[in-house]
Amino acid sequence: MIPSPEETRGLSPEGNAFLPAVGAPAVTFGRRRTRTIATKLGGAGQQLVGAVAVIVAVVAVTFLVTRVFAPDPVSLYLGGAANGFVSPEQAAEQRAKVEKKLGLDKSIPAQFYQFGVQLLHGDLGTSFQTGQPVTRDLWVRLPATAELAVVSLIFGVILGVVAGVVSALKREGVVDHVIRFFTISAIALPQFWIGLMLLWLCYERLGFAPGPVGRLPIGVDPPPSITRFYVIDGLLAGDWSVVWHALWQMVLPAFTLGIGLAAPICRIVRSSMVEALTSDYVRTAKAMGFGRTRISMVYALKNGLLPVVTILAGILAFTFVGSILIEGIFGWPGVGNYALQSIQTSDFPAVQGFVLYATLLYVVIYSLLEYVYTLVDPRIGS
Repeated sequence: MIPSPEETRGLSPEGNAFLPAVGAPAVTFGRRRTRTIATKLGGAGQQLVGAVAVIVAVVAVTFLVTRVFAPDPVSLYLGGAANGFVSPEQAAEQRAKVEKKLGLDKSIPAQFYQFGVQLLHGDLGTSFQTGQPVTRDLWVRLPATAELAVVSLIFGVILGVVAGVVSALKREGVVDHVIRFFTISAIALPQFWIGLMLLWLCYERLGFAPGPVGRLPIGVDPPPSITRFYVIDGLLAGDWSVVWHALWQMVLPAFTLGIGLAAPICRIVRSSMVEALTSDYVRTAKAMGFGRTRISMVYALKNGLLPVVTILAGILAFTFVGSILIEGIFGWPGVGNYALQSIQTSDFPAVQGFVLYATLLYVVIYSLLEYVYTLVDPRIGS
């Protein structure tokens, strides 16, 4: 007797076992979920391999450039000790000792191999100018750069978003033209020139801004080291004088960095807002009687902020890395000022350490940005 279609609907392919009614969809969902997880893991693996390749390439190029084009490191290390005060035999002996100590008596491939082994152990070498390990020098100066970068980012992002929104809402008006003029000026003018002009005007001529003496005025002791952020440590210690001095010392450098960050954000927010305000869904919202504030601040601004996430990684990394000249101008004792002094003195272990720090920062920030961007816009990860 041949079974009817109703009787064979629940049979397995072998025809000898019945499957649950939801079995096939459950198996299909499980397989899809497994493929999704495998795809994400594969993408993460490719990202990791690409990041490691970028780091290795940058380290190799930096190593070769500092070894080939930098001045004689032995003479820099010895300074004037072997210049006219010792005999030629003693000078040659000192140079041989220094070359052996620095590993410069070996070939370039052997030096690179030794540098790679030291790098895997977290050893970036010893700075010529400070005599301390480069890792320690960077770690000591990182809080100063981080504190300035955080304040500059907060100021720059808020200023850029607000200016972009106002410019879009008042487009082709007087306010829009004024904001666009200052935006283009901030993009076109070098930040170090803006910093110099602010320092000349506010400190030298008007005399109300603090001088380029670092994180605190001369004679003011730093607060107890807890987070190594002077503002936060001053708040935790209840020392309002230190908090005020620390914030006041950051006014000019943070403003200089902040307007450089606000300018591209303002242009992107304005363009995105203008496009959103002329889109079909905004016209539909207006036809449905939604208020202007709700349309502008909820629908248009939400889509206008999406491109900001794209450039936020570059802005964030630049703030932590690209403030070399700004820190030098204002005497800020951060990583950027340390790198500037290292370049001026051809201190190649310190230069290599700074380049590695910058590379790691860019790789980590851009990797996090890609993840955040998939959360903001799920279509990216589909």
